[in-house]
Amino acid sequence: MNADSPTVAVLRLAQPPLGSFMPGVFFGVISAFSSVGLLATSAWLITRAAEHPPILFLGAAIVGVRAFALLRASARYVERLSSHDAAFRQLSALRVGIYRRLVPLAPDGLRGSARGAGRGDLLARLVNDVDELQNMPLRVVQPLLVTVVTAVLSVVGVSIVLPSAGVALAVALLLAFGAATLVQSAIAGRAERSIAPLRGALADQLLDYVSNIDVLVAFDALPGRIARVEAADHRLRVATLARAGGAGATSAILAALATLASAAALLVGVPALGHGLEGPALTVIALIPLAVFEVVASAPLALGAFRQVHASARRVADATPTNISRAIPTEPAARRSGPAPQTGPRAESVPMLQLTDVGACWPGESGTAFSGLNLSLRRGDRVVVEGASGSGKTTLAHVLVRFLDYTGSYRIGGVESRQLSGDSVRDIVGLCEQSPYLFDEDIRQNLLFAHDSATDEQLVAVLARVGLADWMRERGGLSARVGDGGVLVSGGQAQRLALARALLANFPVIVFDEPTANVDPELATQLMRDILTVAGGDTGDDQRTVIVISHTPVPADLVSHRVRLETPDRTFPEGPASHAHTGDDR
Repeated sequence: MNADSPTVAVLRLAQPPLGSFMPGVFFGVISAFSSVGLLATSAWLITRAAEHPPILFLGAAIVGVRAFALLRASARYVERLSSHDAAFRQLSALRVGIYRRLVPLAPDGLRGSARGAGRGDLLARLVNDVDELQNMPLRVVQPLLVTVVTAVLSVVGVSIVLPSAGVALAVALLLAFGAATLVQSAIAGRAERSIAPLRGALADQLLDYVSNIDVLVAFDALPGRIARVEAADHRLRVATLARAGGAGATSAILAALATLASAAALLVGVPALGHGLEGPALTVIALIPLAVFEVVASAPLALGAFRQVHASARRVADATPTNISRAIPTEPAARRSGPAPQTGPRAESVPMLQLTDVGACWPGESGTAFSGLNLSLRRGDRVVVEGASGSGKTTLAHVLVRFLDYTGSYRIGGVESRQLSGDSVRDIVGLCEQSPYLFDEDIRQNLLFAHDSATDEQLVAVLARVGLADWMRERGGLSARVGDGGVLVSGGQAQRLALARALLANFPVIVFDEPTANVDPELATQLMRDILTVAGGDTGDDQRTVIVISHTPVPADLVSHRVRLETPDRTFPEGPASHAHTGDDR
């Protein structure tokens, strides 16, 4: 395994720092060794008591039994508390770090990560597979360390009583570990590596089924899709059963070898009776292997857990940027955001947006969606971007809000947008998409999403500005629900709610992507006029720059600029994918 690979980097990030990890290991060793000490002390006490010695000779053993019993339980509790706390804290930091690395890619850059993965599989990578990484410290590293330390201490202790018995125990432990590991790898190795991908495949099928159930019912394709879900579930179930079978076989082998280890201790111990070895000591060396093997049983299972963790780490690494080692930030986000765009009177001579020879392409695609775009916009400009389907209009919208990377120069307030964080860009440039997403909540919550401290009076006022005040009152006020995905709202009303959000967020620049696509033709012109009039604001500081992407005509009196993107010539994929020119209609 390459030490510099992204998978190894993810595994390293899943492992807590030594300062928070070692207390769990320490108390784990104490708990495991207390189990061995409890059995050894109990065996000695029972055997020695059968000889009817004075009670004074049993006092230390009686105290030892109580001490080991209490210590085992308390150490186990503290070990669980400290080890899980360390693992969960590291997992939280890792999860936040991974999402922070993905945010600059979302939503469009995610298409280029985890190639071949569907939405459900990608979701499984970022939820289930990330959660699986907590098992790296809990079920892999810590059990192996506790096993090694406990086994060594036990062998040393038995060797002090009878050296030959110590050698027999050491050999038995090595044989048990090797045999159990081989059997588990043979039975469950492939299943353990395949569980994470199979879990992702099932999530992909389920999400596809749930998301498209209306279309599947309409075309009578539901039985076939259900069969695909059941097949994915069957494959995952078979792999899970194989993993359980490997764990069962491992336990059986260790139980059998523990019995053989006790028999070997008796074989070397019985001849030594009367030659420096007493009956209680023989009982101890005969029963200690049973307790030691109970601890050692976690080692082969830890290797199986590592195969699962490694598979999940590889899937997480495939879905995240290659510099995943920087997933956990070490400095505040504000220091990484870059210089802020120029504002105020001195910035009046600086264009609000300046695009010079800008081009872009979608992740995973070889050709560019558009290229050679030059555009300069100031506060208050109203721009219409036109062009046929496939000419790159939506691509341009995603470039403006930095969902997509670009070539050329794209400056905001005189600052190159690459020097700004994605959040900083989207604080200035807002996007109202073709089908605005509405939460399954009431009107109030769908507006507070843009400005969480707004009062009801402010919400009603902004609804009045976008022409929805009467509609809101007819629905029952701000508490009226909009339905799942806005099913209770028409296309035009959804666009006006998106406009209200943009006004509440107070974006200096607003981009509308095909706002009339889901609106009846007789209402489209009025909606377009309202958008350009209301979004543009009045004069002075309230003015906004408005960019409308539309395939339908827009009245000339509403716009100051027109940009037309030409459909790329698909017969020449090596050349420019599209061209753009602008016209000034002022």
